[in-house]
Amino acid sequence: MQDQPTDESLVPDETRALVGTLVAEPVRAEITAKESQRYAQAVGDLDPVYFDIDAASAAGHPTLVAPPTFVTHAVVVGLPLDRIRTDGLFTGAMPMRLRVQRTMFGGEEWDFDAPVYVGDTITAETRLASIDEKAGSKGPFVRIVRETTFTNQHGDVVARSRQIGIAR
Repeated sequence: MQDQPTDESLVPDETRALVGTLVAEPVRAEITAKESQRYAQAVGDLDPVYFDIDAASAAGHPTLVAPPTFVTHAVVVGLPLDRIRTDGLFTGAMPMRLRVQRTMFGGEEWDFDAPVYVGDTITAETRLASIDEKAGSKGPFVRIVRETTFTNQHGDVVARSRQIGIAR
């Protein structure tokens, strides 16, 4: 249950007004075999459909498949170190003010709607999905949800992720 904003709210009205808006400009990346296979090896997911065209074809795919969560890695844009905040996170493009001292990662949820293939061009759009002030056992905190939609070059949504942040 969401607490109602008050004069003492950790979330200013101008920040609440940002719900539904883009966090940053959309990011686009082409999925390559080399990068998706390196990712699969790094995370220990050695499914043959990522490495062997015959295995991918036998499984009903038109070409090599990328591991499902690779889409988020593929669209990462590097930032300079001077953009790191005191809490270790990078400053974002969205000017979101909160009356808090620190933010931490609170989890991530995924929906996978369609396979991502080598050769696909993926576009990622991240929006501020919600921001709620909650009452916790150690005092009030803010729950921030950013939702990223990953779309291929055909306009098909292939995945959605929801990253949850906790701020105090």
